[in-house]
Amino acid sequence: MIKVPTRRGFLTQVAGGAVLSAAGIALLGGREALAASNDSNPSGDVAILNIALALEHEGIAAYQIGAESGLLQKPVLDIAVGFQSQHKAHRDALIAAIERLGGKPVGPLKEKEYKKSKKLNVASIKSQTDILRLAQRLELGAVNAYLGVIPAFTDHDLAKVAGRLAADETMHYTVLTQALMDPLPTAALSYGA
Repeated sequence: MIKVPTRRGFLTQVAGGAVLSAAGIALLGGREALAASNDSNPSGDVAILNIALALEHEGIAAYQIGAESGLLQKPVLDIAVGFQSQHKAHRDALIAAIERLGGKPVGPLKEKEYKKSKKLNVASIKSQTDILRLAQRLELGAVNAYLGVIPAFTDHDLAKVAGRLAADETMHYTVLTQALMDPLPTAALSYGA
């Protein structure tokens, strides 16, 4: 059984030296020629990409649980399904990158495992607000995780790919925060810290 790391754990692992190489990010961004020109550690890249993939699987599952709960009103449900679709695109990009590196992508946990997860705490979900809070927390973790890998790159194109992933997550977090009528961060440099 694969242990699904937390987004904070992903950041800690990245900060601790298991950094996705330039080639791994290039593959993730669909830049095969750039990836081929970089020296890399494919097994290290695959490990980090699989951590990110496990987190995307978790996000997809969380949105599915919310969608199937019957608690989301129509406009909110449509937004949640749209965000889930973007997470599926992230998942597919990660799988493709892992396979191009010769690795084996991790699969998702079984639905019942996500539902029993202490991190998702599905048993406590009783309202649309509870679902939005869960999604908001997961999206903020994703923002910080993806921003955490950007400093590892000296090539601006590679940093841009990681930034694009973080941008999707930031948009999700912002929409969810506004839907909850929570204040948006007012301090500069609020994300990625």
